[in-house]
Amino acid sequence: MARSSATFVCQACGAVHNKWSGKCDACGGWNTITEESAAAPLGSNAGPRRKGRAFAFEDLKTDEAEPARRATGIGEFDRVCGGGLVPGSAVLVGGDPGVGKSTLILQALAQYARAGGAAVYISGEEAMAQVRLRASRMGLSEAPVALGSATCVEDILTTLDRAKTPGIVAVDSIQTLWTGALEAAPGTIAQVRTSSFDLVRYAKSSGAALILVGHVTKDGQIAGPKAVEHLVDAVLYFEGERGHQFRILRAVKNRFGPTDEIGVFEMTGRGLAEVANPSALFLGDRDSASPGTAVFAGIEGTRPLLVEVQALVADAGYGTPRRAVVGWDGGRLAMILAVLDSRGGVNLSARDVYLNVAGGLKVGEPAADLAAAAALVSSFAGVPLPRDTVYFGEISLTGDVRTSPQAELRLKEAAKLGFSSAVVPQDTHGAGLKLNPVKDVGDLIAFAGAAAGRTKKD
Repeated sequence: MARSSATFVCQACGAVHNKWSGKCDACGGWNTITEESAAAPLGSNAGPRRKGRAFAFEDLKTDEAEPARRATGIGEFDRVCGGGLVPGSAVLVGGDPGVGKSTLILQALAQYARAGGAAVYISGEEAMAQVRLRASRMGLSEAPVALGSATCVEDILTTLDRAKTPGIVAVDSIQTLWTGALEAAPGTIAQVRTSSFDLVRYAKSSGAALILVGHVTKDGQIAGPKAVEHLVDAVLYFEGERGHQFRILRAVKNRFGPTDEIGVFEMTGRGLAEVANPSALFLGDRDSASPGTAVFAGIEGTRPLLVEVQALVADAGYGTPRRAVVGWDGGRLAMILAVLDSRGGVNLSARDVYLNVAGGLKVGEPAADLAAAAALVSSFAGVPLPRDTVYFGEISLTGDVRTSPQAELRLKEAAKLGFSSAVVPQDTHGAGLKLNPVKDVGDLIAFAGAAAGRTKKD
């Protein structure tokens, strides 16, 4: 038999407490601790442990070939997964509500089914009539996708066991699932973990590729994706700003492919459209005639990506200057401002500084330091930088510019999009563009001053 026990679990981080309190000591969240009733199995503390069974060790050698991946037909989705879904793998797709997770998964399953694969879509949030209406708007009604609506894990597993094992199973979403083995309410940490574990175990044993959809609710009470990241093989986050039509699928964990890989989509009236050349899309409407803009040649995963960095330096309207950053780390902006002041003589301490990465993209690469510094110097001086130049390089606290990896790939992407020169760290090599090596921020400021001189002559 099982003994009933009550625990208090933080719904934000999953920490277990002996009693209720208003604040979680683990994550610092307020009013996130709820009481959960669970069945404690006998044998943990209620009796002697059974004797274990010995197992044999093996070496690392194998003659097994890598399993063939199941491509969905959505190129950007397959790219982020590492070339397609691995049989028996579990993939978690997380993101904010309304960003387009269900739309993306439905399109992927429809493409896979049209190519002859067996796809199952189980909806726990929407009725089947709602899913059919969405499929009709996107022109996917004729795709042979098996559609179901259920929230009980036992019902889902029984239904899947009775039919032929599908190639891909998608469950949308894990917050709505519940299992009869627990008395906790659906959406709690215990229910999310247990339900996800049962589904992942089915995928491992049957060979079906499992896709779990998870999101954080609008009031921020349930951290669904974070609670099960360790259970799955790949974690993909679907990002996007509501003010932009672009959506970015980013891999943060992948046991079968590279991490930090991205796929770019554009939200349209008929669903999500793939963006094969995101650099051209992010730079399509840029106005290089204005001061304070610089093009950063970055790398996202294995893909080179060019994006515009915009800076605005203005007189402070109040006593304390303001710093605002969108799409970049505010800590790195503070460091760049300090380096420009201390090592380059560009004092921005009494000015308002605004920095933005165009297109809604979030850049976390240190190589963006040089582009951000160039945009700041350009805005401070009031003169535009050369239109046909890209920038990349990491700036240290000493003011030196350090080399960045995969420079040739960055330069090749810039040449393909029509750029003719690049401001790069020293000892950078590449063909197709005129290189302007800089040793420190002083050389960068000198380059910006020379560009200003050429602009005045023109």
